[in-house]
Amino acid sequence: MTRRKPSKILSAVILALFLRELNTKMSVGKLGLFWTFFEPFMQVSMFILIRVAIVETGEGSNFDYAVFMAAGFIAFNMFRSIFSGSTGTFRASKALFGYKQVKPIDAIIARVLVEVFITSIIVCMFVFVGFFFQYEFAPQNILMVFLGYTWLLVFAFAVGLVIAIGSAFFDSIGKIIGIFSFGLMIFSAVFFPMISVPPEAHEILLYNPLVHFMEMIHGYYIYELDDRFVDYRYMALWTITPLFMGTWLYIKLEKRIISE
Repeated sequence: MTRRKPSKILSAVILALFLRELNTKMSVGKLGLFWTFFEPFMQVSMFILIRVAIVETGEGSNFDYAVFMAAGFIAFNMFRSIFSGSTGTFRASKALFGYKQVKPIDAIIARVLVEVFITSIIVCMFVFVGFFFQYEFAPQNILMVFLGYTWLLVFAFAVGLVIAIGSAFFDSIGKIIGIFSFGLMIFSAVFFPMISVPPEAHEILLYNPLVHFMEMIHGYYIYELDDRFVDYRYMALWTITPLFMGTWLYIKLEKRIISE
């Protein structure tokens, strides 16, 4: 009997976990399918209505706000889903760790791939709606926008891995992350450009790495904006550090995570 190559076993495991996670995410009984795809539209619509009610003036407000919001919310929701969902990833798949082919990190990878899949569909939906309502969805630099989303995905995976490992041993981490992620959107430049923020607040907001990711995506997507507030070295530091830390902790604690 021919033994399967490790790469094929890994691919089969991740595919099975991917389909399992996707089925859970889109459970019809929980209205998962509806909320997964229509929540971003509801969020964008709500903030557009707020903007219409409270008309902003000044530099940075002469761009298409609907496109700005769509680009920001798609990116942030992808990050938040991985960031918040990572707290229960290992426990949700614990029963499968009895099979030697299934490793805890496979569950994290599968969850990230599910978010990539869902985000891709949401992007297509926004583009379709944009064309229907005659919005200009073409970015000024599609390669840099793609890089921004990809970099944000790697950052989310790195942070999510650290959180998943921590929450496998401490239940309180999940509760802290839940509270923290609730207010994270407000301070992450998702629905406002940094150019519209008073200079006194720049130093404080720019400590948040998500602000740099949002500014990068918005700056290369919207013609009227740029990446003047983006510190790429700061983004790299915030990506490499948790990625290294999470990988090191996982290698050291994999057996304990499985037996915990």
